[in-house]
Amino acid sequence: MSPGVNQRALIKMSPDEVDAFLAEQHKMTMCTLNHDGTIHAVAMWYGFLEGCLAVETKAKSQKARNLRRNPAMTALVEAGESYEELRGVELVGTAEIVEEPERLTTLGVSVYERYYGPYRDEAAGFVAAMLNKRIVAKLHVTRTVSWDHRKLGLA
Repeated sequence: MSPGVNQRALIKMSPDEVDAFLAEQHKMTMCTLNHDGTIHAVAMWYGFLEGCLAVETKAKSQKARNLRRNPAMTALVEAGESYEELRGVELVGTAEIVEEPERLTTLGVSVYERYYGPYRDEAAGFVAAMLNKRIVAKLHVTRTVSWDHRKLGLA
């Protein structure tokens, strides 16, 4: 790579690439702010609700309490083992707490299908149990940062 080349511009994903990456099966790191300003970061499975990335969590969990106090949320989804394979997307925004049963179920089915396979009626009890005493945090994104080191051609 010649001097003066903006590597950031080279590795940034297009909006279509971001969407395709997020549609793959990954874990994400969900970050919220604790009462003392420290960051609470946890690994989560995610799905999609109404076109937005979303997660389900226990209604009394630390992350749910944090979001009720301050809806700021960041999600980091990443993949790759070596430097030349690293790729990821950071989504920064505001979480909407969702508690309506039908919307919870929509997200529950999305998560189920992403990590377990096609949803069938037999899975309804499993999804219902998964959503018991839960809320959904639906992320309204205000900033997206992405990278795909495979674009550097180092491999």
